Amino acid sequence: MRRWVSVAMFAMVAWMAAGVEAGETIKLGVVTKPGSAQNVCAEKFKELLESRSDYEVKIYHSASLGTETEILQQIQLDTVQMGIITLGPFDVFLPEVRVVNYPFLFKDYEEVDRVLDGPPGKALLERLEKVGFKGLAFSENGFRNLTNNVRAVKTVEDAKGLKIRVMESVLHKELWRLLGANPTPMGWPIYTELQQGTIDGQENPLSVIWTYKLFEVQKHLTLTGHVYSAHIDVASLEWFRGLPEKDRELVRRCMREAAEYQRKWNRDNVADFLAKLKEAGMEVVEDPDLASFRAKVADIRKLDIFQGEDTREMLGTFLEAVGQ
Repeated sequence: MRRWVSVAMFAMVAWMAAGVEAGETIKLGVVTKPGSAQNVCAEKFKELLESRSDYEVKIYHSASLGTETEILQQIQLDTVQMGIITLGPFDVFLPEVRVVNYPFLFKDYEEVDRVLDGPPGKALLERLEKVGFKGLAFSENGFRNLTNNVRAVKTVEDAKGLKIRVMESVLHKELWRLLGANPTPMGWPIYTELQQGTIDGQENPLSVIWTYKLFEVQKHLTLTGHVYSAHIDVASLEWFRGLPEKDRELVRRCMREAAEYQRKWNRDNVADFLAKLKEAGMEVVEDPDLASFRAKVADIRKLDIFQGEDTREMLGTFLEAVGQ
């Protein structure tokens, strides 16, 4: 009997040393619905972590926890432990994050990976600790494109006056103001607002336009690719620091693997998303005059939003990394 008790106690001690608390539930917030880019990453992370530990990951999707800004506030307070959040809303918490959304920064996905998985991206993730987040990885929405229900946009002049929904981001608002549109910050989703004509259009990667059936309420699509849209996959810094070291490494590794999986998923499906949108009846401008768009935003780095010392320094690091 004593032998069995000793064996059982040894097993219990070994299990506790592994740092896994049985039944602990991790709340993970995303604003999008199942099948969307954020959810692909969230579900892969859940699969990986639950298969390697006794943690349970509960995904709160479809804005059930509020807007992305509100989810971030809850993560700061540790009432929600993790989130997969579009990069734009982070800029009100940490201004230097906005440099990733600098217009026409990246020429392709290869350059994206080289920079975000390299020293510039790692430095940016580390800086999130200043405002209560643990940056774990970058997943993605992809390159953003313009849709609207008024006219085909072939040059930047065609965007003039369009009422465009933008993320709750200072940078995105300033970007579309420079492009001559009427930017309207708004949470997600926005199908009803587009349907009712409250806004003329929006800008998002092809996966979002397809998954949310925006082709039903938007006639025109222009492949502007004006901004690369990343997600930052984050945890509450307070919660993360409270985990045993083995668990911190496990959470970090699982999220990085999930992000890599999701980025590949997104890129593998880009051509298919475009084909489906055409089949659904969207009129697509595939070769707009991007030079006219670039000219309008050429001086964006002179705006106040890039003048903070930390933001200016981080922008310089990213521009140097891409040879601009």
